[in-house]
Amino acid sequence: MTVNRRTFMTISAAFAAAGYANSALAEDDGVKKLAIQISDNEKGTFQKALNVAANFARAMSEAGEMYEVEIVAFNAGLHILREDTSPVMERINSFAQSMPEVTFSACNNTITGMTKKEGKAPPITSHAQVVPGGVTRLMELDAMGYFVIRP
Repeated sequence: MTVNRRTFMTISAAFAAAGYANSALAEDDGVKKLAIQISDNEKGTFQKALNVAANFARAMSEAGEMYEVEIVAFNAGLHILREDTSPVMERINSFAQSMPEVTFSACNNTITGMTKKEGKAPPITSHAQVVPGGVTRLMELDAMGYFVIRP
């Protein structure tokens, strides 16, 4: 069977529209979703990200809305999740205990790079899940209906 360019484009557009419609339906589960990117090693950025997560959680709770927040750390931002260098570790521990809807993800690519540079694996908080890549994780979250921000 031979398919000309116009037929191919029409079929491609139909599949794309169907995929978008299915994606949009899957994302409309009533859960408000926020992903926060942290990629620089600045205490102020760490504080802002945690403030945004806390304020969003509070607003959603007060409105009776279900919500999920994922803070994704990579590159220099991984320091937020390092037990030896994070200036906000106490606050992260508090989040983990009081806000189970807020999760943390640590980039394995960054962990690998830090391990190579430092000669040992950086101590990452047990409250974080390790994901293959930070940017990849943000793209996955975006595809799942998360609103991605960088404070």
